[in-house]
Amino acid sequence: MNGVIEALHIFDEHNSPILSHTYTSRPLSPSYLLPLYLEHPAPRPNLIYLPNTNPPTLVFSLKHANLLFLLTTSSEVEPLLVLEFLHRIVDSFEEFLGTPLLAHKIESNYDVVAQLLTEMCDAGTINTTEPNALRDLVEVEGFMGKLLGNLNLPTKPTFSNPSPASLLAQQSTLALPWRRNNVRHTQNELYADVIETLSVTLAPSGRPLAAFANGTIAFTSKVSGVPDIIVTLTGPTGKHNLGSIIDLPVFHPCVRLAKWREQPGVLSFIPPDGRFTLAGYEVDLLPLGARNLGNMSASANNLKLPVSLEIKTCLGPTGSDFEVRLTVNRIPGTSGGGGGGSGSSSNYPLSSASGVGRGMGGGPQPGTPASPTLQDLKVTVPLPADVRNLAEIRTAKGDATYNPGDRFLEWTIPNKDVAAGFASHFALRCTVVGQSISGEYEDDNDDPTGFGFNTSSAGGRDWSYDAGEPAPYQSASDLLSGGDKKLTAEQEKEEKERRDGKLAQQNKILMPSSASVSFAVKGWTASGIKVESIMLDPRRSKGLAETVRPFKGVKYLTVSKGGVEIRC
Repeated sequence: MNGVIEALHIFDEHNSPILSHTYTSRPLSPSYLLPLYLEHPAPRPNLIYLPNTNPPTLVFSLKHANLLFLLTTSSEVEPLLVLEFLHRIVDSFEEFLGTPLLAHKIESNYDVVAQLLTEMCDAGTINTTEPNALRDLVEVEGFMGKLLGNLNLPTKPTFSNPSPASLLAQQSTLALPWRRNNVRHTQNELYADVIETLSVTLAPSGRPLAAFANGTIAFTSKVSGVPDIIVTLTGPTGKHNLGSIIDLPVFHPCVRLAKWREQPGVLSFIPPDGRFTLAGYEVDLLPLGARNLGNMSASANNLKLPVSLEIKTCLGPTGSDFEVRLTVNRIPGTSGGGGGGSGSSSNYPLSSASGVGRGMGGGPQPGTPASPTLQDLKVTVPLPADVRNLAEIRTAKGDATYNPGDRFLEWTIPNKDVAAGFASHFALRCTVVGQSISGEYEDDNDDPTGFGFNTSSAGGRDWSYDAGEPAPYQSASDLLSGGDKKLTAEQEKEEKERRDGKLAQQNKILMPSSASVSFAVKGWTASGIKVESIMLDPRRSKGLAETVRPFKGVKYLTVSKGGVEIRC
């Protein structure tokens, strides 16, 4: 596949074109392309083939910050390469224009955007996409230059455009495409952030059906010259089996893959300047031997979550209540795995050389591996479409809100109510109300009001009645209580049980089928993967004195945005 990119079109939140950049050939115009793209029903795939255009065209799409990016090509091309290129365009725009990425930023900085798109793709062939390299190639006019230019003052300095030969010489000096030349910092710092996202599905009994942790190692390097860094990872049982724990690892181009294959867990690289994503991985939290049905109890014990969720449905005499119970478990602290190596410090929030930050009172600092903190606790309960409202919501802690239009109940527990380090129990009980209240009557022709509005015969109800017959507005209970026939206490109890049983059967369709919990834990990772050390190799580094000891630090964060789900 040797296809080329023909054009890039950017649309705002109102589907109005704000930018069109043509690389080669004669691509489809944005006014002609957008209706063809919108013809496909949502959710639209990232790759759409338009066979009826001349020539037949492939359309790659990306939605970001209410902006729509459409990229076209009429030749065969590697899809993952083009989709990654779209993501690199978004990253570069945010790097140069700032976040969030808005339409007016692109329109007011078209000179910068045009330079970025030209440098990133040359005549349809993807070229330079690293932000550090683009910094040396793209000229960004400063604030004072824009101010003087708008005022048209003669004092504005004039700069001559560099010749193509000088630009070519500058590009040839870039030995590392992901790092800028002549990097200088007054303070040398090395930071690592290990962020994991939980995805857990639990059976009604609490047995885990699937449990995964998707991790990202974000690294920040602010070191002068060309540093050579070694980051060593460790797992819950050490470094010897780390290669079998981590699945689907992905790395930044700066990482030396040969070193990782030789020693899994060792990342050797020359970093870009600034913050970047060093590596990503996936960890299956259920052991392979515990997947068999007979070993599910073992897997439940090995899966240690900071919260436990339990939901009970069809409660109460009519089965119209459900209860959600939430337990905050004690998160075991660890004493190892901080930002090791010489020169590490505990001032970077959450870590030190031993992984134990010290607070004001001398104890472990909250949010460190020795004292993890649980926060942003929220439970979401989706409700069926037949639920009209929640008649009653009872909770001792937190705030529970229900919006009938959204069809889900949100229960938020403040951080102050979550006791750090101790098991806490929270409960929420709700009563559901269905779309109608006819469930307690004998059949669909029975009238809830007693006036006969719900029945019809031959197009209408006969309202005439004999003097000896009961009036239609008199209920059966009134007649029985005033007549000769009376229900005994046992018969009334049986009648009530019959009605309650019928209501309980109808209320089953109003019960929730699942519940999910969201939270964030600082100072803890679900997989147990830690950064054992961050070392700067002085022999392979350039432009940095041997006496300089960079400021180092590590912090950990586990996030679950509705990722822990229990089924009913």
